[in-house]
This record gives sequence, C-alpha cells and structure tokens, in this order.
Amino acid sequence: MSAGLLPKRRVLTADITVGSFAQQVQVIAQAAAERRSSYVCCVNAHMTVECKAPDFAAVVNSADLATADGMPVLKVLNWTHGMQQERVAGNDLMPALLERAAQDGLAVFLYGGAPDTLERIRARIAAELPALRLVGVHSPPFGPLSSLDLEAEAARINASGAQIIMVSLGCPKQERWMAAMKGRVQGVMLGLGGAFLLYAGVDSRAPRWMRELSLEWLYRLILEPRRLWKRYLVTNSEFIVLMVAARIRRLLGKG
Repeated sequence: MSAGLLPKRRVLTADITVGSFAQQVQVIAQAAAERRSSYVCCVNAHMTVECKAPDFAAVVNSADLATADGMPVLKVLNWTHGMQQERVAGNDLMPALLERAAQDGLAVFLYGGAPDTLERIRARIAAELPALRLVGVHSPPFGPLSSLDLEAEAARINASGAQIIMVSLGCPKQERWMAAMKGRVQGVMLGLGGAFLLYAGVDSRAPRWMRELSLEWLYRLILEPRRLWKRYLVTNSEFIVLMVAARIRRLLGKG
C-alpha cells in the first residue's frame, strides 16, 4: 500500500490519513487484492497520547493508513487543517470491509480477541455473509509481544491465504504487532481492537448523538467504569493538554 495513495495530515502527535470513508475502504481492498504487506491504524485520543513516546509514534506514523477513528481526533484534524474529513472508525471499517471481502472474494483472517468472541463473529458471518472466505481465526495467549513467535504466526497466517488480517490485541500491542509483521505477512493488517466485541454483539455502541458530541468515551465509561476509568479520564485529560499546547504554539507562530 503506497503511502502516496492518500495524503496525511498531522494531528498533535499522529499523522492521519485524509480521504473519504469509501476511498479508504477502496485503498485497503486494493492492497488486499494485491497481497501487499501493509497495515492500518485506527487512531483515537488514547493512541494519540500513546504517540508521545517516540518509538510508538514511529509505529503509527509508519502505517500505510492511519484513520481518524475518534471524534476528538477528527475534530482537531478538521479545525487545524480547515477540512471536512469524515470519520473512519474501526467500528465501521470492520463490517464494511467484511462486506467488501465477501463481494470481491477476498480471504479474511481474524487474529486476537477471546475464543468466544471469535466464535460469535464466525457465527454472524456465516448467517449474514455466507459468501465470505473466512480462512482462519486465532486467539493468541495473553502476554507481551515478546512472548509471541512472530515467524510462526506469520507462517500460520500466510498458509491460510489471508489477504485481510483483522487484529484485536489492544492498543498499543496490536499496532506494534502489525509493524513487526509488515514484510512477514502477505496481506493488509487492520488494528481494530474493540470492534471485534461490537461486531460479536458483546458490546453495544453509543447512540449517534453521543458519538457526534465526542461522548462515546463517556458511554463506554458508564458501562465499564472499573476497567476504563483511568484510560478515559486520564488519557482524555492528556489529550486536552496536547490540544491546548498545540493551539498555543500556533498562536505564537511556532507550529
């Protein structure tokens, strides 16, 4: 997937791909059809904050596509660059690409997530997209990236004939995994995280009005306060600090 196919614009710490939802789906489908080893990051506020670490920023900013997944990221992109970019969220990319794969005969592999989640996804695909070529699913053991045999995992995926590899390992692990697998896996990898849970019917999505007001994080926090309070409250505060600092730099003519 050539980085020149769609341009990118800087949003605080991350370079975000610009182009319509349909254009980005097309670029991904084309890369899959050509079996180009490439990866896609879906960038939200959490990932933007993680990109304060230079090594992780290099991972995200080397992605072939880095979509505007979160509404805060999207709004900063549009404010900063005077654009009307639409949201390209992982929660929307997953069903759209599964439908496109079924239409185009592209082979799909699901990597990550709990075994029961993968089985739910498999059942939904069988019911709704019987033509889809789901060539493999794998739930790797929980642990650090260093505990995985990347060569063996690449061999597993390549042997399946997969062209689209949907990945759910959580941020930042899934992004680091994809970067490490580029050149090893002969297909396009997408870091989709919680989109697996939503597609499986385990999680529910915030109402549209909350999504449009950038309050999807609040909906998730209400559902899972113990697990998510630190991620959302602390991370969102850090995102605001980054945004204010960027605004001050622009006013001072330094950025």
